[in-house]
Amino acid sequence: MTLPRGFKANAEREAVRLRNEMGLPPNAPISIHVLAEHLGIAVVSGEQLGALEALEELERMQAYAFSAATFHVKGKNYVVTNPLRTAGRLASDVAHEVAHLLLRHELTEIREVGGIPFRTCMPEQEEQATAMGGTLLLPRPLLMTAVSRGMNPSQIADAYGVTNEMARFRYNTTGVVKQLSRRG
Repeated sequence: MTLPRGFKANAEREAVRLRNEMGLPPNAPISIHVLAEHLGIAVVSGEQLGALEALEELERMQAYAFSAATFHVKGKNYVVTNPLRTAGRLASDVAHEVAHLLLRHELTEIREVGGIPFRTCMPEQEEQATAMGGTLLLPRPLLMTAVSRGMNPSQIADAYGVTNEMARFRYNTTGVVKQLSRRG
């Protein structure tokens, strides 16, 4: 699948706009939990809503079946996370759900996991939320600063609390390395 024309540029502008709205420079790191709070989104660990054992059982039935989900209850948005995930993965999961909300995606597909039906977004919307979520966490201005300081994807992941996969994805797909090499 491919993202709609202009999607990546719009995602970059939105990441910078949100930082500006919060009084942060475009290259500032941001806690996705602080951003969610700023947007009026409550982030709740799944173990606060049910037994951790139930999440562990679901994980045994189908690994990574549940990472995070968004619910709209009584006029408020809630992102429920899986406490079995690493901190970096939780950041990506929350960013992904925040992106769904920013993009105003609607749940339209029904999938079944362990005999339980779940409503999900269409695959192209999932791709958009993944791209936007990564951009919220690691926008180009932040990556430009990090790469100009000589940081590699692993160091970026450690410094900004994301997974190595997310840091590598953004490092490789934004063109910041090529852009900086032309400057030097």
